[in-house]
Amino acid sequence: MSSHTPYDPTGRRFTVHSGDTVAEIAQVGGALRAFQVGGVDLVPRYPDHTPTPAASGVVLVPWPNRVRDGRWTQHGVTHQLALSEPKTGSASHGLLRYTGYQPVEYTEDAITLGADVYPQTGYPFYIATEVTYAVTDISLTVTHRLINLGEAPAPVALGAHPYFCIGDVPTAQLSVQLDAATRFELDDRLLPVAEVPVDDATDLRSPRLLGDLDLNTGYGSIARDDEDCVHTLLTAPDGRVLDVWAGTGFDYLQLFITDRYPDQPIAIAIEPMTAPADAFNSGEGLRWLAPGEQWQLQWGATYRTP
Repeated sequence: MSSHTPYDPTGRRFTVHSGDTVAEIAQVGGALRAFQVGGVDLVPRYPDHTPTPAASGVVLVPWPNRVRDGRWTQHGVTHQLALSEPKTGSASHGLLRYTGYQPVEYTEDAITLGADVYPQTGYPFYIATEVTYAVTDISLTVTHRLINLGEAPAPVALGAHPYFCIGDVPTAQLSVQLDAATRFELDDRLLPVAEVPVDDATDLRSPRLLGDLDLNTGYGSIARDDEDCVHTLLTAPDGRVLDVWAGTGFDYLQLFITDRYPDQPIAIAIEPMTAPADAFNSGEGLRWLAPGEQWQLQWGATYRTP
């Protein structure tokens, strides 16, 4: 059920399946490496024996996106994180991106992986984390759990960084739809300076062709359905749809289109987040877990054919 090649910088791989739905999870970063329904790839594959490209599929904890200068202040105390993204002078994508998660429970159709955030420079808190990937006939459900094992309240935010596609349809020919009314305006270091209404370049409330867009955009004020979920829809020209949903607590979403994904002219990351970039400073979306408190969140993807 798992494999470990002699050299694999993504660590062990764990495969779960239900019928003809299959997901593959990488140990490093607890990352979603592949997702397939009926032989159709819904996550773009990347070569073996290479590190995870462009944060593909990794869990972002205890913060998603960036912390300006790696420095943050809350409750009158200032902390300094390592600058893991020197080109923007930021601490990027949390503290577990390159950590090897360990299997906690493994069945045919689900895998739970765990990793702890230990107290360290810039983040003197102790958080246990788990992520469960479970598949059914046409869908993937991802469940995150965070527990504060320390003796003081701990600030946390969480995100995921999956990329999606629909089989062999060029990603540029897919349309994307997201009912979000606001976006975060960024400075030249990709850090937010204001939350403003969406404009012509970023308004996705009606479907837009991905090939016409240039996005590295955080969204807020996202419409929710009767089950308190937000939805990002990728639609192929033949009517097939991948519905990437996120449940209670995921109040923000990052969409990132890149031409730096292996073997893909362009690729799109759809990133559910509980807080926007630099939340450790703004406090927006930041949650303080009491000692012993647990926080559970879910997101997932469902594939539908006409």
